Amino acid sequence: MSTSWTTFGGDLHLDLTERRAAGAGLRAALEDALREAVQDGRLGPGTRLPSSRVLGEDLGIARNTVVEAYGQLTAEGWLTSRQGSGTTVAERAAPSAGRQEARPAAEQRAVRHDLTPGRPDVSLFPRSAWLAAARRALAAAPHDALGYGTPLGRIELRQALTHYLARARGVRTDPDHLLICSGVTQGLGLLCAALRERGARALAVEAYGLPPQLAVARTAGLTTVPLPLDEAGARVDRLDARPGAVLLTPAHQFPTGVPLAAERRAAAVRWAREHDGYVIEDDYDGEFRYDRQPLGAMQALDPERVVYAGTAAKSLAPGLRLAWLALPDALVEPVARLKQLADSMSPVLDQLTLAELITSGTYDRHVRRCRLHYRRRRDRLVAALAEHAPHVRVTGIAAGLHAVLQLPPGSTSEADLLARAAAAGLALDGLAWHRAEPAGPAPDAPPALVIGYGTPPEHAFPAALEALCELLHEA
Repeated sequence: MSTSWTTFGGDLHLDLTERRAAGAGLRAALEDALREAVQDGRLGPGTRLPSSRVLGEDLGIARNTVVEAYGQLTAEGWLTSRQGSGTTVAERAAPSAGRQEARPAAEQRAVRHDLTPGRPDVSLFPRSAWLAAARRALAAAPHDALGYGTPLGRIELRQALTHYLARARGVRTDPDHLLICSGVTQGLGLLCAALRERGARALAVEAYGLPPQLAVARTAGLTTVPLPLDEAGARVDRLDARPGAVLLTPAHQFPTGVPLAAERRAAAVRWAREHDGYVIEDDYDGEFRYDRQPLGAMQALDPERVVYAGTAAKSLAPGLRLAWLALPDALVEPVARLKQLADSMSPVLDQLTLAELITSGTYDRHVRRCRLHYRRRRDRLVAALAEHAPHVRVTGIAAGLHAVLQLPPGSTSEADLLARAAAAGLALDGLAWHRAEPAGPAPDAPPALVIGYGTPPEHAFPAALEALCELLHEA
């Protein structure tokens, strides 16, 4: 009985039909097909080819024909063959394919020191602990965990988060009201779409925030309405009946760094009750407060009017794409339905692993280590500025992974500062980029920079700090 092609070797798609129709012999057609696959990059350097027997069976041709074709292409330098190692594609100069697009100018610029805000030090990711938790979680997982499940997410993670969020952030929820999503960006998109279905036409936002979040809201069909900011946070007294919801970062306003005052938290909840609206609480770094106990989640004031959005992006890594929404009862069904349409559910193995990290206590220990690490980073930043750039004021509370550096009036303009930073290979943000609208800095606003002191790995932080201080000293 002949051996089935499904049981041996790697698949290799080669179509010899057109070449045979053009009059090429079988061996010549095979050589041309393989040569073309290497030339156009479909078979990259080092790719191992099927054995001559397997490829012959797959294509329905004699093994000797494949052996001869491999031999010819090896002689020409397209392939290499070693006893016991099989046949592989030779190392060659990459083809200059016309299809390749030039990278954007921003990506082409060399970045020597990355102080981009909104990112953690990913070198802190607990690889060994994650791997051990993944093994335990997979060993304990029922077989049906690997099938299609509810769009809310795995019950193991939702149960673990229910207890963790209640203990660490004061969130009042249960597993049936938690939804696991692929990052807060996806969660916000689902919420905005659900609000639009309910008849909402606008989303109130803080005057400074994250531009991609505004784009998500607008893509869902909502107009964004900026709220002014002051030392007590967003001016929620400016809310009216237009928005169906308001997006806030109450624990640590992004990027200005001020917390939302208690009376304004209460006022925002009153507004939501009176106008049948919702508060979306983005608790992006609520676990990282350095000078005192973190503020509890605003959601506890009214779980039926406040949607809590949390994430593992800062505590673990953005690449995990794990976040969660604690939803009011009225939003569970519409948001879950939209999640089902978006991608059915978030990756199961990562959910099970995070649940194991939380229930074992490993996650708490990791967060405490990170908190100490970032507190030391912020202290070093403040001390370096005090010594080398005393004219610069660090604003906002001691929290999170970023800081706003306010320069005095009359300093180099923000645009010039950013140009100088780019020329020095220093990646950072200007405060104006975070302004909701209109574009550009607020009238008469002094230049300010948003610095992500959590971004560089430890070995690169001193040099980044030195380059920043040199930039600010010259300004």
